[in-house]
Amino acid sequence: MPKQRSHGDGGLYWSEARQRWIAEITIGYTPAGRRITRKAAGRTKTEAKNKLKEVLRDLEDGTLTESGSYTIKQAAEDWLEYGLTGRDPQTIETNTILCRVHIISDLGARQLKDLKAMDVEKWLRIKAQTLSTRTLQALYSALSRIVKRAMAREKVKRNVVELCTIPKGQGGRPSRSLTFQQALAILNASKHHRMHPYIVVSLLTGARTEELRDLRWDHVDLKGKQAALGKPVIPPHIAVWRSVRAGSDTKTKKSRRTLALPTRAVEVLKQQKRQQAQERKAAGQRWKEHGLVFTSTIGTPLDAHNVRREFRNAIRGIKGIYADAWTPRELRHSFVSLLSDDGGLSIDEIAKLCGHASTTVTETVYRHQIRPVIQTGALAMDRIFDGRDV
Repeated sequence: MPKQRSHGDGGLYWSEARQRWIAEITIGYTPAGRRITRKAAGRTKTEAKNKLKEVLRDLEDGTLTESGSYTIKQAAEDWLEYGLTGRDPQTIETNTILCRVHIISDLGARQLKDLKAMDVEKWLRIKAQTLSTRTLQALYSALSRIVKRAMAREKVKRNVVELCTIPKGQGGRPSRSLTFQQALAILNASKHHRMHPYIVVSLLTGARTEELRDLRWDHVDLKGKQAALGKPVIPPHIAVWRSVRAGSDTKTKKSRRTLALPTRAVEVLKQQKRQQAQERKAAGQRWKEHGLVFTSTIGTPLDAHNVRREFRNAIRGIKGIYADAWTPRELRHSFVSLLSDDGGLSIDEIAKLCGHASTTVTETVYRHQIRPVIQTGALAMDRIFDGRDV
């Protein structure tokens, strides 16, 4: 007579239907009192016993999950459905594309409990051959959050993604800056295009594209205040306090800033006000009032695609400038580079105008036409030894 297994060691029996030895153990109970079991099958009794031992070991270590067949596809779809609630629509769309195109298509069929750190690192290395480092970072973040959500629901006991490092991907298209002559050509060529005011304000103030898209008329002062006794002059200005980011917040706390407007920018904003009044009248009941400075012809907010398309249309045909190779954000890069090239402002002041938290980003990312700081040593020595015999 075969020896009876001890209580808690699980059961072992032959299944005629499957022609396999089946190892089974109870790991808990549902709220309704039904047993939750785990099963493992083997061609031989020994194979089934060994699998049962693994289940018992995982149960003892606390690493046994609720579902042994839960796939990465199921985890990803659960995260997309419930884990992004309240996020910005653009964030949801971006993560959905990353999951569908890369994570689910490549790893979706794999059981989540079988995912190893080595598998993730190999996958990221393969992706690094065609994707940029920034996209790899986004993929890593999405996969890590997917696994974290599964952990919280006891589908898996640890997040192996956090044990991996992100490889360096392909270099993206570097941002560029307009030269002074190119900037002047764009300002002149776009004069009769409805994007002209947007281009002027962006180039002459350095405001981010997402900040200008959410700029309100009640944050624009085109008159300023005249000097009074004991009070400084307040020039015409824009208050950059909002953006189209989630919650309407600017990128950082230092991004909330009030910028004086150059004379050319004041004039084009007056032109924009007149143009918008005409468009409001022409649209009639179709006009949707949002109080925005830059809108569509019926008053609705502009999205990034609208701005990029209209910007390229405005600069198309300018000699020496291939319109489709430029984006609106490069007007901000040009603002930094032109100020730096002029040499009249310190890098700290330029960083303050841009709303950068420090000068590091200003120097390493935005400044293209650099007037090198190390010139100061040579200029000082020329001044010291000027006219003296050596």
